Amino acid sequence: MTTRDDSDAELVRRHLEGDAEAFGELFRRHRDRMWALALRTTGDRELAADCVQDAFIAAYRRIGSYRGDAAFTTWMHRVVVNACLDRLRRQRPTTELPPQDLADPHDAHDVALTALDVHAALARLPEEQRLALVLVDLEGLPVREAAAILEVAEGTVKSRCSRGRAALAAILRPRNDADATGTPAAPDSS
Repeated sequence: MTTRDDSDAELVRRHLEGDAEAFGELFRRHRDRMWALALRTTGDRELAADCVQDAFIAAYRRIGSYRGDAAFTTWMHRVVVNACLDRLRRQRPTTELPPQDLADPHDAHDVALTALDVHAALARLPEEQRLALVLVDLEGLPVREAAAILEVAEGTVKSRCSRGRAALAAILRPRNDADATGTPAAPDSS
């Protein structure tokens, strides 16, 4: 009998042995976090839901390939990222990432605008940088875990995050001729 106290590894083992409830418990535990990852990766609520569905179906079918070398959540992150990339690649030629309101409606207006600006800036980054930033900065995963999910070296994740942060800063930098105090800059006399 599956219980909520069982570890993920125990649930995987039970699922492989035929426990009909074990995978359902894994889904219940991880669906919200995987949906948040898919939402941050795709920028679209409906697409994220489809990606999570695809990912859990793929995980159900391929759970025998889970070796247990990494945490189950690390493996699921990789499955979700792959599902997102598959869906995004299929739709990319005709569709840009839609704007999405990630802000809590109870947040201050400026916070909501900032969230929208950051989301729009993330959508402009190259896919590799966006995924690294989503995993490390938004999901809060350690670089080692993000590297395992993205199947690249830790140094690659660090450099993608660094380049992505620099690109985000450039995109989000105010584009007017006013200095930090709001005073217009003197025209260039050269």
